[in-house]
Amino acid sequence: MSDERKLSKVETLKAESQQLRGTLGEELKNDQPEFTENAATILKHHGSYLQDDRDSRKAKNDDGTLRGKQYSCMVRSRIPGGRVSAAQFLAELDLCDRLANGTVRITSRQGFQLHGVLKKDLKETIRAINDSKLTTLAACGDVNRNVMCCPAPFRNNPVYDQMQALSQQLAEHFKPRTTAYYDLWLKDEDGNEVDATEFRPVEEPIYGALYLPRKFKMAIALPHDNCTDVYCNDIGLLAVVENNRIVGYNVLVGGGMGRTPSAEKTFPAIAHRMTFASPEDVVAVCEAVVKVQRDFGNREDRKRARLKYLISDWGLPKFKAAVEEYFGKPLPEPHPSDVTGVEDHIGWFEQGDGKLFLGINIENGRIKDEGSLRIKTGLRAILSKYGMNTRLTALQSVILCDIDPADRDDIDRMLTEHGIRHAHELSLLRRYSIACPAFPTCGLSITESERALPGIIDELDIQIARLGLQSEKIAVHMTGCPNGCARPYTPDIGLVGRAVGKYTLFLGGNPEGTRLGFIYRDMLPAEEITSTLVPLLTAYKAEKQASESFGDFCTRRGQAGLESYVA
Repeated sequence: MSDERKLSKVETLKAESQQLRGTLGEELKNDQPEFTENAATILKHHGSYLQDDRDSRKAKNDDGTLRGKQYSCMVRSRIPGGRVSAAQFLAELDLCDRLANGTVRITSRQGFQLHGVLKKDLKETIRAINDSKLTTLAACGDVNRNVMCCPAPFRNNPVYDQMQALSQQLAEHFKPRTTAYYDLWLKDEDGNEVDATEFRPVEEPIYGALYLPRKFKMAIALPHDNCTDVYCNDIGLLAVVENNRIVGYNVLVGGGMGRTPSAEKTFPAIAHRMTFASPEDVVAVCEAVVKVQRDFGNREDRKRARLKYLISDWGLPKFKAAVEEYFGKPLPEPHPSDVTGVEDHIGWFEQGDGKLFLGINIENGRIKDEGSLRIKTGLRAILSKYGMNTRLTALQSVILCDIDPADRDDIDRMLTEHGIRHAHELSLLRRYSIACPAFPTCGLSITESERALPGIIDELDIQIARLGLQSEKIAVHMTGCPNGCARPYTPDIGLVGRAVGKYTLFLGGNPEGTRLGFIYRDMLPAEEITSTLVPLLTAYKAEKQASESFGDFCTRRGQAGLESYVA
């Protein structure tokens, strides 16, 4: 990395933070409801964001004055491969009731999020998560975040075992080595408080003094089931399977979803196919990629700091040459294998060892009780009774593993009793839809997402049923801002918050996540989304070719062609 480059404010802050400590130790002891701006920036590396309730900003006190910002924290758990035991799941449900806002959220990266945790309760919350053998370390911040992996728990199948094992290996390999997390949040082996003000530097062999220029994401998937959207990640690992064993991985580099509409220098990107790596070499190849980004990624302008911009500026050949230099030998071309399909893993499946697994759709990932739909109570009852392991999915849902076939009817009964719909009761449109949290908790959101998408799906479901398109796999992803946490730039239909109640409508991606959509409408009012899509869906029904998806149809027709269907 050149010493002549001017560091951004955040880079300077990290350099002076004593390996991600900053002033957190001191600020955790004061009685202020919030952290300072600098401390809140460092806090992200520990798995938490400072937020406030956007709904209450304009609420008034008894004397008529505005209440202003009501601060709390989002706490995210890093869960490689989405593997969660029953005890861990139940601990998270207990925590949400005791110290958060009464809900748990499954993220689009196979993690858990708690919202509404007060600053005074943050240490207790993080300790409780660690007591359950999960962690929040590196769930956020300028490091490698949660390593995603296909969660399908097929047993006696070395392919799925190999992928899951790799997700755990990568997560451990790229974990920050700083002791700040343990000093700030946890206790020593004797149960005593650690003096968080005492700085004991350690070596960070991968991240160095400044950590990475921006967040970094990895995912693992299979060609026939890209359920983790490998092309949307900084590093995507696509398993190459021969004779029911993984012989290596195609290494994809430079995917990323965020953009700033007012800054043309920013854009979403799908990853480039860079090389093939054997199982023995794949971790080292990933490390070389991370180190090239560490040393040459943009540390002056955070809007241009993701890996996708380095590759865009250099070109793939130059980037690959740099990775080869760090890796220590030439890298081959990618294997011909590529993505061909995607599954959501919802419904009942034979596991391969005489047991069953069940995928349960959790709309937009929010585990809560609301009216007749009592997801939180239902999951708590099932997990308490049967104690099965679970997996979290990239479509914000949950898989119950290792189920005795004799228990299937009882579990179905318990789901129905709590208003949780079975796979056959849900449209494919709803099953493949995801949304980011947006209002009221996310400080970056411009408008609604999680709270708006269910109603939009309700409307679209009616029209799709009318057109007889229920068997078509159409993916809808929605975000409350352009940062793209729910990967809205690659599905058939992407909705990105542009202003309060208005969205940019992207069309032409696909459920497999291998193609970027294009902007079809900008500043589209929420109430016009369905009416805008109906003529296009009608034309798709009439003109679709063979197995052409809705996204394929939109891409084939293009912006001008789609306009011809508008009255």
